[in-house]
Amino acid sequence: MSYTTLTPEKENGVATITLNRPDKLNAICPELVTDLINVIDEVAQDDEVRSVLLTGAGRAFCAGGDIGDLLSSSMENPVELMATSKQGAIIISGMRNMPKPWIAAVNGPAIGAGCNLALGCDIIIAAQNATFSQAFMSLGLHPDTGGVYLLTRLVGTARACELIFTGKTIDATEAERIGLINQVVPADQLESTAKQMALRLAKGPSKAIGMAKATIYQGMTMDMASLLEAEVRATCLSMATEDAKEGIKAILEKRKPEFKGK
Repeated sequence: MSYTTLTPEKENGVATITLNRPDKLNAICPELVTDLINVIDEVAQDDEVRSVLLTGAGRAFCAGGDIGDLLSSSMENPVELMATSKQGAIIISGMRNMPKPWIAAVNGPAIGAGCNLALGCDIIIAAQNATFSQAFMSLGLHPDTGGVYLLTRLVGTARACELIFTGKTIDATEAERIGLINQVVPADQLESTAKQMALRLAKGPSKAIGMAKATIYQGMTMDMASLLEAEVRATCLSMATEDAKEGIKAILEKRKPEFKGK
């Protein structure tokens, strides 16, 4: 499949998706929305892909919605607005519901829906020059693309309220401090650090990782008894995988396991 607004690459089990509108700071336009929906479906169905790395070309990760497109669209058409908003939900749902782990390499500003694209990933690594903002309120808009759901669960209700209501920008160090992201690295080390993480996960026991991802996110809405039962089921299922047999065998033979993702 060909794409006009992003560049997909695949190597060693890692699919790298680069948002590729650097002249627009990788702002989200209708074409990028379509490309994201399609590439998510593509990597989900590709058995050779075992982890996904998302980043941006140029000096930004993603500047959010393209203002030019917002101005040219029919903002007063409720049917059109609903359809557009649902596409953002489809993107985030596709990332979160996919068993394969997603890693965000945030190389610069991540604003509005662009911030939420990063938050939709399972692990977020940011360059020191990266910034994060829920800038919707500066446009008089309610957050979309999963912002309320993702932000509240990452940083808690009070901080989510502050970040959403004010739309203020925070730097990568502050984002790490409040638990919004996993790690901050120097800009010249971002690519190698993120790729190392993506490759590590791609070489891991993919079935067990996928089960753990599902249990973690499902557990956010479960009571303890239900979550413990889900853990029991997932543990039993993981024990039946080829990777579990390989992992146990490797320990007995005092060597590193060679997981196949099966």
